[in-house]
Amino acid sequence: MTDLLETPGRSRRKAKGSGHLRRGEIIEAAGRIFLECGYEGATIRKIADAVGVSSTALYMHFRDKGEILVEICETTFGRLLAQNTELAALTICPVSRVRRMLDAYLLFAIENPNAYQVAFCSSQFDLAPAPTSALVALSQRCYDLFLGAVQKMADAGRLRIADPEVAAQTSWAAAHGLVALLITRPQFAWSPRDVLMRAVVDVVLAGLVVDPPSDGAGETVLDRSSP
Repeated sequence: MTDLLETPGRSRRKAKGSGHLRRGEIIEAAGRIFLECGYEGATIRKIADAVGVSSTALYMHFRDKGEILVEICETTFGRLLAQNTELAALTICPVSRVRRMLDAYLLFAIENPNAYQVAFCSSQFDLAPAPTSALVALSQRCYDLFLGAVQKMADAGRLRIADPEVAAQTSWAAAHGLVALLITRPQFAWSPRDVLMRAVVDVVLAGLVVDPPSDGAGETVLDRSSP
């Protein structure tokens, strides 16, 4: 799957009436430049040059680079929210639901490394108060769905620790730590990504989940649920 922000090279002029395509190219180019130069170094001129338009033409789509950044984050959080919403609605074992959410989060980050870095690994961006509040609310909805899945695990008597919030945050931190390292340290001699992703979820659940009774009811922590 192509990264949300991956479109290498300078773009060609779009035909009249294809403004939505040009807007997408601006977002993609800006995401790469934010990562390369930081928010302060990512000027409108640099973004416009990467897309192949004038600064004036770029302002027809976005009023400033802050608005571009907000759209990148909104798109990223929106896709994660849709993903979690779908998984939260499944009628499956509570442990399997949490596992699927963690698996899906890891896969999303690996398949969209640039967008993930912009949204989750960059704290230096200076956003206006209003868009920041909107983004916080959107990301909070993603987290609340995951927390709700962990709470259902607790309600089923499968959570080892008393506080579902701690369990949810620990799980998220473990998943983020792995993908952040994989994305930002590609030169390291990592084991196969799928092996690492499976292992980190297994380890997290092994530490947080109480196995079902030995009479065969339910499934064990390390069982892999069907996709």
